[in-house]
Amino acid sequence: MATRSSQTSTAHSSEAHPSTQWRSARSAARSLPRNRISMSTKHHLVALVGPTASGKTAVAIEAARRLGGRVEVVSADSRQVRREMRIGTAAPTEAELAALPHHAIASVLPDASYPVVEWLAEARAALDSIWARGGLPLLVGGTGQYVWALLEGWSMPVVEPDLALRAEFEASAHEHGAEALHARLAALDPVSAARIDARNIRRVVRALEVVTLTGAPVPALEPRDPGFTWVAVGLQWERAALHARADARVVSMFAAGLVDEARGLAKRYGRAFPALSSIGYREALGVVDGTLTEAEAIRQTQIATHRLIRMQAAWFRLDDPRIHWVPGDDIEAAVAAVERAARPPVP
Repeated sequence: MATRSSQTSTAHSSEAHPSTQWRSARSAARSLPRNRISMSTKHHLVALVGPTASGKTAVAIEAARRLGGRVEVVSADSRQVRREMRIGTAAPTEAELAALPHHAIASVLPDASYPVVEWLAEARAALDSIWARGGLPLLVGGTGQYVWALLEGWSMPVVEPDLALRAEFEASAHEHGAEALHARLAALDPVSAARIDARNIRRVVRALEVVTLTGAPVPALEPRDPGFTWVAVGLQWERAALHARADARVVSMFAAGLVDEARGLAKRYGRAFPALSSIGYREALGVVDGTLTEAEAIRQTQIATHRLIRMQAAWFRLDDPRIHWVPGDDIEAAVAAVERAARPPVP
Protein backbone atom coordinates (compact mmCIF):
# COMPACT_ATOMS: atom_id res chain seq x y z
CA MET A 1 0.00 0.00 0.00
CA ALA A 2 1.30 3.42 -0.88
CA THR A 3 2.36 5.69 1.95
CA ARG A 4 1.33 9.29 2.49
CA SER A 5 4.92 10.41 1.83
CA SER A 6 5.01 8.73 -1.57
CA GLN A 7 1.61 10.13 -2.36
CA THR A 8 2.55 13.70 -1.61
CA SER A 9 5.68 13.49 -3.75
CA THR A 10 3.65 12.76 -6.87
CA ALA A 11 3.54 15.59 -9.41
CA HIS A 12 0.41 17.73 -9.22
CA SER A 13 -0.61 16.89 -12.75
CA SER A 14 -4.16 16.12 -11.67
CA GLU A 15 -4.93 19.77 -11.02
CA ALA A 16 -3.61 20.99 -14.36
CA HIS A 17 -6.55 19.79 -16.43
CA PRO A 18 -9.55 19.17 -14.16
CA SER A 19 -11.98 18.63 -17.02
CA THR A 20 -9.76 15.91 -18.47
CA GLN A 21 -9.51 14.22 -15.09
CA TRP A 22 -13.30 14.42 -14.71
CA ARG A 23 -13.83 12.72 -18.07
CA SER A 24 -11.30 10.04 -17.19
CA ALA A 25 -13.15 9.34 -13.95
CA ARG A 26 -16.36 8.83 -15.91
CA SER A 27 -14.73 6.44 -18.37
CA ALA A 28 -13.00 4.50 -15.57
CA ALA A 29 -16.11 4.01 -13.47
CA ARG A 30 -16.10 0.23 -13.82
CA SER A 31 -12.55 -0.33 -12.58
CA LEU A 32 -12.36 -0.73 -8.82
CA PRO A 33 -8.99 -0.87 -7.03
CA ARG A 34 -8.99 -2.96 -3.86
CA ASN A 35 -6.57 -2.55 -0.99
CA ARG A 36 -5.46 -6.03 0.03
CA ILE A 37 -4.49 -5.59 3.63
CA SER A 38 -4.49 -8.36 6.23
CA MET A 39 -6.39 -10.75 4.01
CA SER A 40 -6.96 -13.21 6.84
CA THR A 41 -9.36 -10.82 8.54
CA LYS A 42 -13.10 -10.97 7.93
CA HIS A 43 -13.52 -7.23 8.50
CA HIS A 44 -14.09 -4.85 5.60
CA LEU A 45 -15.19 -1.25 5.15
CA VAL A 46 -15.94 1.17 2.34
CA ALA A 47 -14.66 4.75 2.42
CA LEU A 48 -16.64 7.41 0.56
CA VAL A 49 -14.47 10.50 0.27
CA GLY A 50 -14.35 13.81 -1.51
CA PRO A 51 -14.36 17.55 -0.93
CA THR A 52 -17.04 19.53 0.81
CA ALA A 53 -20.34 19.86 -1.09
CA SER A 54 -19.56 16.87 -3.31
CA GLY A 55 -22.72 14.97 -2.38
CA LYS A 56 -21.32 12.25 -0.12
CA THR A 57 -24.34 12.08 2.20
CA ALA A 58 -26.85 11.55 -0.60
CA VAL A 59 -24.74 8.78 -2.12
CA ALA A 60 -24.27 7.12 1.26
CA ILE A 61 -27.99 7.05 2.01
CA GLU A 62 -28.95 5.62 -1.38
CA ALA A 63 -26.16 3.04 -1.27
CA ALA A 64 -27.25 1.98 2.21
CA ARG A 65 -30.83 1.56 1.00
CA ARG A 66 -29.73 -0.69 -1.84
CA LEU A 67 -27.44 -2.74 0.37
CA GLY A 68 -30.35 -3.76 2.53
CA GLY A 69 -29.92 -2.03 5.85
CA ARG A 70 -26.58 -3.49 6.90
CA VAL A 71 -24.70 -0.21 6.35
CA GLU A 72 -23.78 2.15 9.19
CA VAL A 73 -22.00 5.44 8.60
CA VAL A 74 -18.86 6.42 10.48
CA SER A 75 -18.38 10.14 9.93
CA ALA A 76 -14.90 11.47 9.16
CA ASP A 77 -15.70 15.16 9.55
CA SER A 78 -13.81 17.23 12.10
CA ARG A 79 -16.64 19.74 12.50
CA GLN A 80 -19.74 17.55 12.31
CA VAL A 81 -18.43 15.68 15.34
CA ARG A 82 -19.45 18.69 17.45
CA ARG A 83 -22.91 19.26 18.86
CA GLU A 84 -25.02 22.37 18.34
CA MET A 85 -23.20 23.25 15.09
CA ARG A 86 -25.52 21.65 12.57
CA ILE A 87 -26.17 24.52 10.18
CA GLY A 88 -22.60 25.74 9.72
CA THR A 89 -21.17 22.25 9.33
CA ALA A 90 -23.86 20.99 6.93
CA ALA A 91 -24.47 18.11 9.31
CA PRO A 92 -26.91 15.40 8.24
CA THR A 93 -30.55 16.33 8.79
CA GLU A 94 -32.83 14.50 11.23
CA ALA A 95 -34.35 12.64 8.29
CA GLU A 96 -30.91 11.62 7.02
CA LEU A 97 -29.85 10.47 10.47
CA ALA A 98 -33.05 8.45 10.74
CA ALA A 99 -32.41 6.79 7.37
CA LEU A 100 -29.38 4.87 8.65
CA PRO A 101 -27.22 4.73 11.79
CA HIS A 102 -24.45 7.31 12.11
CA HIS A 103 -21.40 7.32 14.36
CA ALA A 104 -19.03 10.19 15.31
CA ILE A 105 -21.74 12.78 14.64
CA ALA A 106 -22.47 15.35 17.38
CA SER A 107 -20.28 13.42 19.80
CA VAL A 108 -18.62 16.24 21.72
CA LEU A 109 -19.46 19.72 22.95
CA PRO A 110 -18.56 22.65 20.69
CA ASP A 111 -15.77 23.86 22.97
CA ALA A 112 -14.32 20.44 23.85
CA SER A 113 -10.76 19.49 22.99
CA TYR A 114 -10.97 16.65 20.48
CA PRO A 115 -7.62 15.73 18.90
CA VAL A 116 -7.30 13.21 16.08
CA VAL A 117 -6.29 10.46 18.49
CA GLU A 118 -9.68 10.74 20.23
CA TRP A 119 -11.56 10.57 16.95
CA LEU A 120 -9.55 7.47 16.04
CA ALA A 121 -10.57 5.80 19.28
CA GLU A 122 -14.23 6.65 18.68
CA ALA A 123 -14.09 5.51 15.06
CA ARG A 124 -12.35 2.22 15.86
CA ALA A 125 -14.88 1.47 18.61
CA ALA A 126 -17.69 2.15 16.13
CA LEU A 127 -16.13 -0.20 13.58
CA ASP A 128 -15.88 -3.00 16.13
CA SER A 129 -19.52 -2.59 17.14
CA ILE A 130 -20.71 -2.52 13.52
CA TRP A 131 -18.76 -5.64 12.59
CA ALA A 132 -20.04 -7.38 15.74
CA ARG A 133 -23.58 -6.81 14.45
CA GLY A 134 -22.64 -8.18 11.03
CA GLY A 135 -22.85 -4.74 9.45
CA LEU A 136 -20.78 -2.87 6.89
CA PRO A 137 -19.12 0.38 7.99
CA LEU A 138 -19.23 3.20 5.46
CA LEU A 139 -16.60 5.80 6.31
CA VAL A 140 -17.90 9.12 4.97
CA GLY A 141 -16.12 12.45 5.12
CA GLY A 142 -13.77 15.04 3.77
CA THR A 143 -11.33 15.42 6.67
CA GLY A 144 -8.33 13.79 5.08
CA GLN A 145 -6.32 13.42 8.26
CA TYR A 146 -9.15 11.44 9.84
CA VAL A 147 -9.62 9.22 6.79
CA TRP A 148 -5.98 8.30 6.27
CA ALA A 149 -5.24 7.97 9.98
CA LEU A 150 -7.86 5.22 10.11
CA LEU A 151 -7.19 3.53 6.78
CA GLU A 152 -3.41 3.59 7.18
CA GLY A 153 -3.45 2.43 10.78
CA TRP A 154 -1.66 5.46 12.18
CA SER A 155 -0.41 5.08 15.73
CA MET A 156 -1.03 8.60 16.95
CA PRO A 157 1.07 10.01 19.77
CA VAL A 158 -0.94 11.34 22.67
CA VAL A 159 0.51 14.82 22.98
CA GLU A 160 -0.87 16.73 25.92
CA PRO A 161 -1.25 20.47 25.34
CA ASP A 162 1.74 22.53 26.45
CA LEU A 163 0.18 25.88 27.29
CA ALA A 164 3.50 27.65 27.75
CA LEU A 165 4.73 26.46 24.36
CA ARG A 166 1.47 27.47 22.72
CA ALA A 167 1.70 30.91 24.26
CA GLU A 168 5.21 31.26 22.88
CA PHE A 169 4.09 30.37 19.35
CA GLU A 170 1.03 32.62 19.56
CA ALA A 171 3.18 35.53 20.75
CA SER A 172 5.54 34.92 17.84
CA ALA A 173 2.63 35.04 15.40
CA HIS A 174 1.41 38.27 16.96
CA GLU A 175 4.87 39.87 16.80
CA HIS A 176 6.16 38.57 13.48
CA GLY A 177 2.99 37.61 11.64
CA ALA A 178 1.19 34.40 10.71
CA GLU A 179 3.33 33.85 7.62
CA ALA A 180 6.53 33.83 9.68
CA LEU A 181 5.07 31.25 12.06
CA HIS A 182 3.95 29.14 9.11
CA ALA A 183 7.47 29.33 7.65
CA ARG A 184 8.79 28.04 10.96
CA LEU A 185 6.45 25.05 10.66
CA ALA A 186 7.50 24.48 7.05
CA ALA A 187 11.12 24.16 8.14
CA LEU A 188 10.22 21.45 10.67
CA ASP A 189 7.27 19.71 9.02
CA PRO A 190 6.86 20.66 5.34
CA VAL A 191 4.09 18.10 4.77
CA SER A 192 1.83 19.58 7.44
CA ALA A 193 2.74 23.12 6.40
CA ALA A 194 1.63 22.40 2.84
CA ARG A 195 -1.80 21.39 4.10
CA ILE A 196 -2.38 24.11 6.69
CA ASP A 197 -3.43 27.60 5.70
CA ALA A 198 -0.99 30.10 7.19
CA ARG A 199 -3.97 32.14 8.40
CA ASN A 200 -5.17 29.23 10.54
CA ILE A 201 -2.90 30.10 13.43
CA ARG A 202 -4.51 27.58 15.78
CA ARG A 203 -3.64 24.64 13.50
CA VAL A 204 -0.15 26.00 12.80
CA VAL A 205 0.48 26.31 16.53
CA ARG A 206 -0.79 22.78 17.20
CA ALA A 207 1.38 21.30 14.44
CA LEU A 208 4.41 23.14 15.81
CA GLU A 209 3.56 21.94 19.29
CA VAL A 210 3.41 18.29 18.18
CA VAL A 211 6.62 18.35 16.16
CA THR A 212 8.47 20.24 18.89
CA LEU A 213 7.39 17.91 21.69
CA THR A 214 7.68 14.61 19.80
CA GLY A 215 10.47 15.36 17.36
CA ALA A 216 8.42 13.92 14.49
CA PRO A 217 5.49 15.22 12.44
CA VAL A 218 2.41 13.03 12.83
CA PRO A 219 1.74 12.56 9.07
CA ALA A 220 5.25 11.14 8.67
CA LEU A 221 4.40 8.14 10.84
CA GLU A 222 4.82 4.85 9.01
CA PRO A 223 1.45 3.46 7.85
CA ARG A 224 0.53 0.16 9.45
CA ASP A 225 -1.89 -2.67 8.77
CA PRO A 226 -5.20 -1.33 10.14
CA GLY A 227 -6.56 -4.84 10.65
CA PHE A 228 -9.24 -4.74 7.97
CA THR A 229 -9.67 -4.55 4.22
CA TRP A 230 -10.99 -1.41 2.61
CA VAL A 231 -11.97 0.12 -0.70
CA ALA A 232 -12.16 3.89 -1.22
CA VAL A 233 -14.60 5.59 -3.59
CA GLY A 234 -14.14 9.30 -4.34
CA LEU A 235 -16.66 11.78 -5.75
CA GLN A 236 -15.03 13.97 -8.40
CA TRP A 237 -16.38 17.24 -9.77
CA GLU A 238 -15.17 19.81 -12.22
CA ARG A 239 -13.86 22.64 -10.07
CA ALA A 240 -16.30 25.28 -11.34
CA ALA A 241 -19.30 23.04 -10.77
CA LEU A 242 -18.14 22.14 -7.27
CA HIS A 243 -17.60 25.79 -6.39
CA ALA A 244 -21.12 26.57 -7.60
CA ARG A 245 -22.55 23.83 -5.38
CA ALA A 246 -20.54 25.05 -2.41
CA ASP A 247 -21.61 28.65 -3.01
CA ALA A 248 -25.27 27.67 -3.12
CA ARG A 249 -24.91 25.72 0.09
CA VAL A 250 -23.37 28.71 1.86
CA VAL A 251 -26.35 30.84 0.83
CA SER A 252 -28.67 28.14 2.19
CA MET A 253 -26.79 28.04 5.49
CA PHE A 254 -27.25 31.74 6.09
CA ALA A 255 -30.89 31.51 5.06
CA ALA A 256 -31.36 28.62 7.51
CA GLY A 257 -30.11 30.69 10.45
CA LEU A 258 -26.32 30.40 10.61
CA VAL A 259 -26.01 33.87 12.16
CA ASP A 260 -28.39 32.92 14.97
CA GLU A 261 -26.58 29.61 15.46
CA ALA A 262 -23.24 31.42 15.80
CA ARG A 263 -24.76 34.01 18.15
CA GLY A 264 -26.18 31.27 20.37
CA LEU A 265 -22.89 29.38 20.50
CA ALA A 266 -20.99 32.52 21.47
CA LYS A 267 -23.52 33.26 24.20
CA ARG A 268 -23.40 29.75 25.67
CA TYR A 269 -19.70 28.96 25.32
CA GLY A 270 -17.93 32.28 24.77
CA ARG A 271 -15.84 33.04 21.73
CA ALA A 272 -12.51 31.50 22.65
CA PHE A 273 -13.11 27.95 21.46
CA PRO A 274 -11.51 27.16 18.08
CA ALA A 275 -14.57 25.71 16.33
CA LEU A 276 -16.27 29.10 16.46
CA SER A 277 -13.48 30.58 14.35
CA SER A 278 -13.95 27.99 11.60
CA ILE A 279 -15.41 28.67 8.16
CA GLY A 280 -18.86 30.19 8.27
CA TYR A 281 -18.96 30.85 11.99
CA ARG A 282 -16.31 33.56 12.02
CA GLU A 283 -18.09 35.31 9.16
CA ALA A 284 -21.48 34.92 10.85
CA LEU A 285 -20.07 36.51 14.00
CA GLY A 286 -18.99 39.42 11.84
CA VAL A 287 -22.67 39.95 11.09
CA VAL A 288 -23.48 39.68 14.80
CA ASP A 289 -20.82 42.31 15.58
CA GLY A 290 -21.89 44.59 12.75
CA THR A 291 -18.50 44.46 11.02
CA LEU A 292 -19.93 42.60 8.02
CA THR A 293 -23.19 42.73 6.16
CA GLU A 294 -24.82 39.38 5.55
CA ALA A 295 -23.95 39.63 1.85
CA GLU A 296 -20.29 40.26 2.72
CA ALA A 297 -20.29 37.36 5.17
CA ILE A 298 -21.76 35.04 2.55
CA ARG A 299 -19.15 35.98 -0.01
CA GLN A 300 -16.26 35.66 2.45
CA THR A 301 -17.55 32.24 3.50
CA GLN A 302 -17.76 31.16 -0.13
CA ILE A 303 -14.16 32.24 -0.78
CA ALA A 304 -12.97 30.44 2.36
CA THR A 305 -14.83 27.31 1.25
CA HIS A 306 -13.05 27.42 -2.11
CA ARG A 307 -9.74 27.46 -0.22
CA LEU A 308 -10.90 24.50 1.85
CA ILE A 309 -11.69 22.56 -1.32
CA ARG A 310 -8.14 23.17 -2.55
CA MET A 311 -6.75 21.97 0.78
CA GLN A 312 -8.87 18.82 0.66
CA ALA A 313 -7.50 18.06 -2.80
CA ALA A 314 -4.07 17.61 -1.22
CA TRP A 315 -5.43 14.76 0.88
CA PHE A 316 -7.56 13.13 -1.81
CA ARG A 317 -5.54 13.28 -5.00
CA LEU A 318 -6.93 12.32 -8.38
CA ASP A 319 -3.78 10.34 -9.15
CA ASP A 320 -3.94 8.28 -5.95
CA PRO A 321 -4.44 4.67 -7.16
CA ARG A 322 -6.06 3.73 -3.86
CA ILE A 323 -9.11 5.88 -4.60
CA HIS A 324 -11.66 4.87 -7.23
CA TRP A 325 -12.93 8.20 -8.58
CA VAL A 326 -16.42 8.47 -10.05
CA PRO A 327 -18.25 11.54 -11.37
CA GLY A 328 -19.99 13.31 -8.51
CA ASP A 329 -22.86 14.42 -10.74
CA ASP A 330 -23.72 10.81 -11.63
CA ILE A 331 -25.31 9.48 -8.46
CA GLU A 332 -26.17 6.17 -10.14
CA ALA A 333 -22.50 5.52 -10.97
CA ALA A 334 -21.42 6.61 -7.50
CA VAL A 335 -23.92 4.37 -5.73
CA ALA A 336 -23.00 1.44 -7.98
CA ALA A 337 -19.32 1.98 -7.13
CA VAL A 338 -20.11 1.84 -3.41
CA GLU A 339 -22.14 -1.33 -3.96
CA ARG A 340 -19.20 -2.97 -5.72
CA ALA A 341 -16.80 -1.74 -3.06
CA ALA A 342 -18.94 -3.40 -0.40
CA ARG A 343 -17.76 -6.80 -1.60
CA PRO A 344 -14.58 -7.69 0.32
CA PRO A 345 -11.49 -8.37 -1.79
CA VAL A 346 -10.86 -12.01 -2.62
CA PRO A 347 -7.62 -13.32 -1.07
